[in-house]
Amino acid sequence: MKEDAKTLRLGTDQARALHLAAQGLLTAPRSRPARGDVLRAIRRMQLLQIDTIHVVARSPYLVLFSRLGDYDTDGLDELLTRRRIFETWAHEACFAPIEDYPLHRKALETRNHWGINRARRAFDEPESGMRALLAQVRERGPVKTSDFEVEGDGRAAGSWWGWKKEKRWLEAWFALGELMVARRENFHRVYDLRERVYPQSADLALPGGAELERAFIEKAVTALGVTRARWVNDYFRTRPRHKDADLAPLVADGTLLRVEVAGWDAPGYVHRAHAALARRAARGELEPTHTTLLSPFDPVVWDRERALGMFDFDYRLECYTPAPRRRHGYFVLPILSRGRLVGRLDAKAHRADGLFEVKALYLEPKVLATDELVADIARAITRCAAWHRLPRARVTRTGPAGLRRRLTAALT
Repeated sequence: MKEDAKTLRLGTDQARALHLAAQGLLTAPRSRPARGDVLRAIRRMQLLQIDTIHVVARSPYLVLFSRLGDYDTDGLDELLTRRRIFETWAHEACFAPIEDYPLHRKALETRNHWGINRARRAFDEPESGMRALLAQVRERGPVKTSDFEVEGDGRAAGSWWGWKKEKRWLEAWFALGELMVARRENFHRVYDLRERVYPQSADLALPGGAELERAFIEKAVTALGVTRARWVNDYFRTRPRHKDADLAPLVADGTLLRVEVAGWDAPGYVHRAHAALARRAARGELEPTHTTLLSPFDPVVWDRERALGMFDFDYRLECYTPAPRRRHGYFVLPILSRGRLVGRLDAKAHRADGLFEVKALYLEPKVLATDELVADIARAITRCAAWHRLPRARVTRTGPAGLRRRLTAALT
């Protein structure tokens, strides 16, 4: 769409390109990621959601792979150990850049989030042993939740901890910010006191409420590239949902730019940091060329309403749905190809057999299986399998059915 002197106008594809550029998903990654690319990717997204399911690579590693390609996954753990990132409750349990610690610490006071609310209830339980547990950590040092695994008699196996309910209290202290994750061992959290993990936290000034709200709005709009007002709050799980009037002061002072997006029945917003990128998008200069598999917890799809409004892609993670009611599979990965969400696949890494299995792959109803698309998807599957260090990839079932033969041929 053309651009005039007052309002930037974006077509649907241009808005998608701007969004993907802001997320680091517009073009294919460099062949050899640089050492600092992992931290740069997390800062670009603002948050990296954590999930432990590992039928394929665990979600945070997969989100980074989609943007960086075949990177060294040890880099994420190293960033946590070196205090360049930290773990917190935000959209859900997430990694966040350490420089944003004061914002997230302040948000604990008012955040209406199930993880935080559960921790508050644990603290208020009659005869709660949470204070005693914190004193034990202070005296004896870091601990993992595996220290609370219990034997048949209810006592902790091989541990100085007493009862399994302490495991829940430990998680509560983390949610409330008094314990932090010092490092991870085989992806298991190792907790310690906040003042030992991040001593600088004691001297940091925390923002006021209005400053916090503004900061989260700015960060969400920046991460999204272009967004409607009603999609902003979900990024950091703040409440209430924002309206156009809430963003008007940031438009008035030039922090946010109001834009028109074809097909949207409300204004779009772009942060001034992306003003030049938005103008390039409006001129058709942002060409999406990247095809990759996305994690179900990727920021591009973690808000179902936004994924539908931005990409016309109705996505629901079904691993928590009883098997007979699943439509697409247990751990279904959206397929991003050249600016569109073209389909989804249910994958499983058979590590002992050296096989990356695509149990089922479905194209969206309006997507044509062109030779170019089939080749792009086959390369994306092959790259993902190679990153998993699995030498073979196999497609078991597809929709449409004839796509399986073509993908199989392209994989060989």
